[in-house]
Amino acid sequence: MNRFSRLFSNPADRVFIPFFTLGDPDPSTSFELICAAVDAGADGVELGFPFSDPITDGPVNQRSMRRALDAGTTYDTCLDLLRRIRHRYPSLPIGLLLYYNLLHTRGESAYPELAQIGVDAIVCSDLPFDESANHMAQLLRNRIGSIQMIAPNTPLERASKLLDHSSAFTYVISRFGTTGTSEIVDEDALPRIARLRRLSTQPIVVGFGISKVDQVRAFWRSGANGVIVGSLFSLCIERHLADIPAVKFFIRDFINRIREERA
Repeated sequence: MNRFSRLFSNPADRVFIPFFTLGDPDPSTSFELICAAVDAGADGVELGFPFSDPITDGPVNQRSMRRALDAGTTYDTCLDLLRRIRHRYPSLPIGLLLYYNLLHTRGESAYPELAQIGVDAIVCSDLPFDESANHMAQLLRNRIGSIQMIAPNTPLERASKLLDHSSAFTYVISRFGTTGTSEIVDEDALPRIARLRRLSTQPIVVGFGISKVDQVRAFWRSGANGVIVGSLFSLCIERHLADIPAVKFFIRDFINRIREERA
């Protein structure tokens, strides 16, 4: 069974998944920060391969990817980091946010490599569902979970189709635009989760623009099985490049507060 399937086996559970760019601010520190999050109680992780043209990411994650690339992070560096993470955490659900060009350029070996390492699921935020037949076939062939994305303006009929084609979970984008932090949640975001919840029992995970514990709590209460927070951590890294212990403290403190909400 896919590790995400096990994670979401109890619909009543409230899941928290942090996002990190692999290699930010450098490969060694990146590994330490991801471990800090998992050791603090993250239920799974979503990890991004740095890419030169991250069109669905906002300025914070764009700078995160640029730091990783400037530090010498390559595709193979990311694979090495994934191997280290999987070795240390055999049961950890690992999802990847990849830009499809990276998989396309890697060629036929891309999917078997990721499956052999133990990647559980992939979302390609720049690959439309209607053009993803080959990608979906490769995921199925290599027993990697599929994650589809539902945007704020996705019609319910299409949303239902996307929910049906997600084998790990469905990623619901909480707002229009790109990734980033936000002080408030879009007015329609919470009711939309409730509407989607009525369409399917498949796991729903919400991301984009979520940066506060009370926002996470609100999405859980609206019916989301899980919440992803990423830009908040990328911004903390950016602001404390000379004080990585402070970044670790921030990550642990945020996740501890999330855990208190679930108690």
